[in-house]
Amino acid sequence: MPKEYRTIEEISGPLMLVKNVNNVTYDELGEIELASGEVRRCKVLEINGTDALVQLFDSSAGINLSNSKVRFLGRSMELGVSKDMLSRVFDGMGRPIDGGPEILPEKRMDINGLPMNPAARNYPQEFIQTGVSAIDGLNTLVRGQKLPIFSASGLPHANLAAQIARQAKVRGTNEPFAVVFAAMGITFEESNFFIESFKETGAIDRTVLFINLANDPAIERISTPRMALTAAEYLAFEANMHVLVIMTDITNYADALREVSAARKEVPGRRGYPGYMYTDLANLYERAGRQRGKDGSITLIPILTMPEDDKTHPIPDLTGYITEGQIILSRELYRKNVAPPIDVLPSLSRLKDKGIGEGKTRADHSSTMNQLFSAYARGKDAKELMVILGEAALTDIDKLYAKFADAFEKEYVSQGYNANRDIEDTLNLGWKLLSILPRSELKRIDDKYLDMYYGK
Repeated sequence: MPKEYRTIEEISGPLMLVKNVNNVTYDELGEIELASGEVRRCKVLEINGTDALVQLFDSSAGINLSNSKVRFLGRSMELGVSKDMLSRVFDGMGRPIDGGPEILPEKRMDINGLPMNPAARNYPQEFIQTGVSAIDGLNTLVRGQKLPIFSASGLPHANLAAQIARQAKVRGTNEPFAVVFAAMGITFEESNFFIESFKETGAIDRTVLFINLANDPAIERISTPRMALTAAEYLAFEANMHVLVIMTDITNYADALREVSAARKEVPGRRGYPGYMYTDLANLYERAGRQRGKDGSITLIPILTMPEDDKTHPIPDLTGYITEGQIILSRELYRKNVAPPIDVLPSLSRLKDKGIGEGKTRADHSSTMNQLFSAYARGKDAKELMVILGEAALTDIDKLYAKFADAFEKEYVSQGYNANRDIEDTLNLGWKLLSILPRSELKRIDDKYLDMYYGK
């Protein structure tokens, strides 16, 4: 039976100081029993001699210092995992909130996980088809990769997230594929949108959802992605599944870190975020990947809204350092009704060349991808010139490029949130658009592919 302490010294916001404790360790879970018999949970943030600073998971209202008892449980926070988690909805603490029964765990895993030993990592290489042309064709997602989506407030990143979660698959194999979806600090309306969208299409059967609402405590927001990654590690490395983890919104997570850090009166770093935010985010993101000798894999898509649309804000900035690329959503395309509004030129998947080509997608993928980038960039320049100097200033070839850029946005990038294009459709559409340009302009594509596909 854990020892009980009645030595609560003070409470400040979500923090509580307990005196004269012994054998209590960092990150250990505790329970506070109020005089009424109600039990609330907490965890140890800091140990200083015999003083323990603990953080409450619930509110501190109603805790009486003199007649409340604290017990420390001798373990850190754990999640009971099993394959039955698929098709279920949990809160940020791993408790079921879909009205179904508790999970009977096959094992309990520490939610802080273990970072993967770099020597045990396998290189990400198989192509994952998301069904979204702007990603599959131009910024390809590869199994085991970390590819964030940089959005901005008011842009439809939730629709894109739900679309990828519904459609993503590893092609040409019958390997089991699961999605772990973690939502942090979202509204009830958004949470409803995700759950209903997965139920309608049947995608819920292969999905585990962890949902933390905006009115849930900040500390719960910090545990939500860790719960999700723990479930993913179990499904990937013990149940041999390929797991796609989608986390939205990392900005809410970082704000919760800042809130807890401010309550602890720590010295703030850039824009008030704690100085250890980089390591904290790296601890999350680096849990994705592929392990040697294990069939499963974890691919991670964190989604964040850039405050004030600013790419240099600490959250997107640090995320960009740790991950392998970024997909950027653009307000300008959103205003033009392009859906999803993916801005392909500044977007980048650093591992895309590992997942495309003969035997993975199609032999012509790499060269058509380069040609599309180049033609779209030139078309956008032509359109800017046209705004300044008028259409008469453009050469005939520039007018064709401008026409190409418009068609590219309308047909290739803008496909709506329900279209699921397989990679052949995406590549063929690319060829159809490139046929707007004369063959002599397509200098980045080998003649043998031009003979096979150009103008067909």
